[in-house]
Amino acid sequence: MYTYDAIDQGLVNDRVKQFSNQVERRLAGQLSEEEFRPLRLQNGLYLQRHAYMLRIAIPYGLFNSRQMRMFATLADAYDRGYGHFTTRQNLQFNWLRLEDTPQMLTELASVQMHAIQTSGNCVRNITSDAFAGVAHDEIVDPRPVCELLRQWSTLHPEFAFLPRKFKIAVNAAQEDRVVTAAHDLGLHLRRDAKGQLVADVLVGGGLGRTPILGSVIKRDLPWHELPNYLTAVLRVYNLHGRRDNLYKARIKILLRALGAEELGRQVEQQYQGLKGSPEAWTQAEWDRVASGFGAPAYRSLPRLGEADLLQAVPEAQRPAFQRWLGRNVKAHRVDGYASVVLSLKPHQGLAPGDLTSAQMRAVADWADDFSWGELRATHEQNLVLADVEQSRLPELWQAAQALGLATPNLGLLTDIIACPGGDFCSLANAKSIPIAKAIQERFDNLDTLFDLGEISLNISGCINSCGHHHVGNIGILGVDKDGEEWYQVTLGGEQGQYAAIGKVMGPSFYANDIPEVVHRILTVYLSQRDIDERFIEVYRRLGPAPFKEAVYSPGLTPTRASQEETHV
Repeated sequence: MYTYDAIDQGLVNDRVKQFSNQVERRLAGQLSEEEFRPLRLQNGLYLQRHAYMLRIAIPYGLFNSRQMRMFATLADAYDRGYGHFTTRQNLQFNWLRLEDTPQMLTELASVQMHAIQTSGNCVRNITSDAFAGVAHDEIVDPRPVCELLRQWSTLHPEFAFLPRKFKIAVNAAQEDRVVTAAHDLGLHLRRDAKGQLVADVLVGGGLGRTPILGSVIKRDLPWHELPNYLTAVLRVYNLHGRRDNLYKARIKILLRALGAEELGRQVEQQYQGLKGSPEAWTQAEWDRVASGFGAPAYRSLPRLGEADLLQAVPEAQRPAFQRWLGRNVKAHRVDGYASVVLSLKPHQGLAPGDLTSAQMRAVADWADDFSWGELRATHEQNLVLADVEQSRLPELWQAAQALGLATPNLGLLTDIIACPGGDFCSLANAKSIPIAKAIQERFDNLDTLFDLGEISLNISGCINSCGHHHVGNIGILGVDKDGEEWYQVTLGGEQGQYAAIGKVMGPSFYANDIPEVVHRILTVYLSQRDIDERFIEVYRRLGPAPFKEAVYSPGLTPTRASQEETHV
């Protein structure tokens, strides 16, 4: 993986010193909260409902065992013994004292980590495929482009005060595993007819109050021109993005106002003045960065089939092991190896995406033992060991089982994406974690889950959609009505190549109703599906009517559906 050079390390160290001084001044009363707020946000520090929250950057979701052990140390020393992995492939600590945060950042800097640009109106952490470099369907390795983008965007003086935050996702595989279309700017990397690396550029995606999928405004952009073209995009956004209304400040609103064709025209006009400038990347820059992503010293091994692997475990354990192989183990481009997803939900009663310090240390040990010390965080709030020898899968499965990290539910109903919600976030209208736990408990049967097949269920505690409820097959949104917590349900969302925004079913529900609402939705699906038909396929074939009829029919106990329609 990429290792900091002297410039990277010096920059991070200087930021820690600067922030330490700012915290000292705040604690001494020399800075008001209003004055301190933009300074702490530039360093990923939020003031939440009960305490400060620090969001740590994990660039494109890639980190190592040493850094994971540092997370465990920080969790024990400054938090409550756990951390939370987010949909942006970052890590958050939720129970911090302000006076401790400079020391935390100092310790993070010692393992080449920071919290720069994890908040504020700037280019946020670049996200990408958690299986980059090893996926069987990968077209090109996106990691060098991600790293070059990270270096280009970090503390970029022209884009430090954008109208609103700006999120970039990079995909380079046949399957889109990063929800590219739901980002302010998405890149699809591929090879053109001549074998040259190019990018298709999508602009104007985003969820939140006004969910919109991005539009392609540029195709076949040569990879080395990415910084010039992205500069053009951000300049148009900086010039015309709204600063008078926080809720209309994202680039998706500009896209809606101008239309994709006009936005693309203005970006192209800017780009023509930048094209070929010294800001373009060079092959030397590519080689410098790409050297950090060389392949491990893979052994020459045979590719093992499922039957071979099942023979390696006792007969009584084979059904459970087979389920895990089918859901949590992914194909690798190198024979004899596999990528393993460690499920962070449900496990030991924690919220989706949470990991205890003890689990962090164990996972770090597994990374060293099984996967060359490397780890990946996924958009779905799970973790990946990317390079595991197939012959060692039974050993890893046993270890993961012992710590509750081997639930074979990847892509199934209880693999829930959820934000921290009202338990922590001061912006949330309602709690997310209890809803996720209630659904997991209601459907805590592997036979049921496997029979239901692939279904995504996402939960957000407010309209900001940090839980990406809009692109869940079933989406749940917490809303506030007269000081009470209600939950709105959407159907038909999807991520990937066929990304779609879910539609609101109708009136919202009390928290206690949600598991029964989900049950009724699934009952319709099971009664109407054809063999091997997925939930999203049934929904698209039938439309919302039969689901709404089942959910809002008499007999919901207790019947608490709101009489008011709530629109996103």
